[in-house]
Amino acid sequence: MDKKPKEEQFRKIVTFTPPLYKQRYEFIKDLVEKYKPKKVADLGCADCTLLWMLKFCSCIEVLTGLDICASVMKENMHRLYPLAGDYLQPAERSLTITLHQGSVAHKDPCMLGFDLVTCIELIEHLEESELKEFPEVVFGFMAPSIVVISTPNSEFNPLLPGVMLFRHPDHKFEWNREQFQSWALETAQHYDYSVEFTGVGHPPTGMENLGFCTQIGVFVRKYPQTSESAQSENTTGTVYKTVFKAVYPSLKDEKYLQIAVVNEVIFTAETMKQSLLGQLMSEHEEYNDDPIERKSKSQPSVNFFSEDFGKLVVDKCMEPFVNGNLVYIPLKRIFSFPRVNQLCGTFDRLCKLIAGKVTLSSDGSAVVFSTEHENEEN
Repeated sequence: MDKKPKEEQFRKIVTFTPPLYKQRYEFIKDLVEKYKPKKVADLGCADCTLLWMLKFCSCIEVLTGLDICASVMKENMHRLYPLAGDYLQPAERSLTITLHQGSVAHKDPCMLGFDLVTCIELIEHLEESELKEFPEVVFGFMAPSIVVISTPNSEFNPLLPGVMLFRHPDHKFEWNREQFQSWALETAQHYDYSVEFTGVGHPPTGMENLGFCTQIGVFVRKYPQTSESAQSENTTGTVYKTVFKAVYPSLKDEKYLQIAVVNEVIFTAETMKQSLLGQLMSEHEEYNDDPIERKSKSQPSVNFFSEDFGKLVVDKCMEPFVNGNLVYIPLKRIFSFPRVNQLCGTFDRLCKLIAGKVTLSSDGSAVVFSTEHENEEN
């Protein structure tokens, strides 16, 4: 049976939802969620879209992009800068994003120590000489735990509108499944990796024999990296040029941790203060409006606690109290709140982090607010 009429029919209707490039990136995100790598490098990062998506993965602490074209990276690297929200609410993990200009055919020590290396639609752009060096650089020198390589499946091309030879004018070749798998298996065997084949972009019903539109190989290193390969950093000079670097605010940084703790303490204390003043105002109104209720009150309002009794409250009940025009919010009570406790770990660390940043009582046991402003508003 002649396949051409059927291929011509599908050539006009083949579309992918979501788009094929998004499916490739989602494949990487799913892999990250599965293996939880801390250090990820994207070779041939181009417009930095994959890096931008991966910066939201909480397990990743180091993201590095490499591309031969610096101008494309520079046009899009603004997407990788920290946002205002990253400073207002720093993450618990550290995150550093770096972009390098260079060739995947060259070795540079800055690319050592990665858990996951992605090469999405990269190898088909390489010249023959670069493709020859590529396995030694990635699998021999970098030697990450996992390598993901995606490349077009040329068997699918007859279904794609407008594709005559290659899908992109810069492609130097496009392999069918047998060619890609033969290269991948030989590479994996040589560098002690296993490899599994999959892909994204399902063919239409009736053309399943063509395979995925994008074929993918997932390489997993069989053995831990040897000390000899780890030491190669000392024998190789720097060849890449750094074009971008961003260090995100993190709670691992003492400066940002202090800001977060101070903000959380002030917010928690302010909330408790407003609750206490609202309660006292309600009790005051009831006391003045109802003579019977006024007589039945055998205990004084919190508003009339003596200084000594206030200390008792702090020590025994950790309850906020008012003394004159001042509101006292015990630090131990604030420390009992989960978010504050999580940030500080210990009460002593809480005291150290807020020292000089928050108004405290003379003995340092409570956050102090003045009620004068509230009285003026009332």
